[in-house]
Amino acid sequence: MKLKGGIYWGAGCGGCDVAVLDLHEKILDVAEKMDLLFWPIALDFKYDDVRAMEDAEFDIVLYNGAIRNSENEEMAKLLRRKSKTMVALGACAHIGGLPSLANYHTKQSVLERVYLETESNENPDGTMPLERSTVDGNELELPRFYNTVKTLDQVVDVDYYIPGCPPVPEQIFSALSAVFIGELPPKGSVIGAGTKTLCDECPHEKEEKEISIIKRPLEMIPEPGKCLLEQGLICLGPVTREGCGARCINSGVPCRGCYGPLDDVYDQGVKMVSALASVLEPKEEKEIDKVLDGIVDPLRTFHRFSTAASILRRKKV
Repeated sequence: MKLKGGIYWGAGCGGCDVAVLDLHEKILDVAEKMDLLFWPIALDFKYDDVRAMEDAEFDIVLYNGAIRNSENEEMAKLLRRKSKTMVALGACAHIGGLPSLANYHTKQSVLERVYLETESNENPDGTMPLERSTVDGNELELPRFYNTVKTLDQVVDVDYYIPGCPPVPEQIFSALSAVFIGELPPKGSVIGAGTKTLCDECPHEKEEKEISIIKRPLEMIPEPGKCLLEQGLICLGPVTREGCGARCINSGVPCRGCYGPLDDVYDQGVKMVSALASVLEPKEEKEIDKVLDGIVDPLRTFHRFSTAASILRRKKV
């Protein structure tokens, strides 16, 4: 019998759903093995269809996106109950992703920025969204906007992880193939990606030289084929899991860490700070500070994708 699957989009950009579509003709192989009973972005299914299902009726659910509001949480818990296997698909579900950078602001400041302060916004009455309102006698309800963005496994039990922003389609197909043939690794494993760092699959030449300057990508054109970190660009390849094919690096763009850390790394950003400290050329404090001044935004440099899963978690307010 064919497996029963579902895909859901939480707090994210939708790139993970597009990555599934980017399987191209291989999506026919997926359809041969699995019936998609729920995929709101592509098929006309309703939440009530899921609520009416038996518990554990889904063989597998791919949940992409972080947990940003009450709707994300409600669906995560519902789909967890209705599925045998829950997979966190993509960086947002896996380690928080870009949405979790909001954890360094309050819920109120985020709403004020979006609805009152944005340069392109025209809102002279200062209208803000309400969780409940009545229009023409009809009661309208919006999801509750949370103060803290969470990873999927901070809300429900997760069986497996497929990292990436977004995951490369080949990785998604590899993970699904493991499901189809029943050769899944132990629970909690990252599937479809490698077990080494991105540096191990990076084709760029490394000279094992120390760093004397740090620049942003917009400030230089890197020398092709040479290690970007050794050229002074902060590249998280040394602390990021392989599996993406080094696509950013091959385009001359340093790794930002979307594939997350290896299994034995507790905090990806802190690990990168340690790795960077070990390759700095200056040894005197003042000279070190001068080099580190090139890091304009440490938070978004070291925890761009992993804030929610880091030891920082969120800013105290």
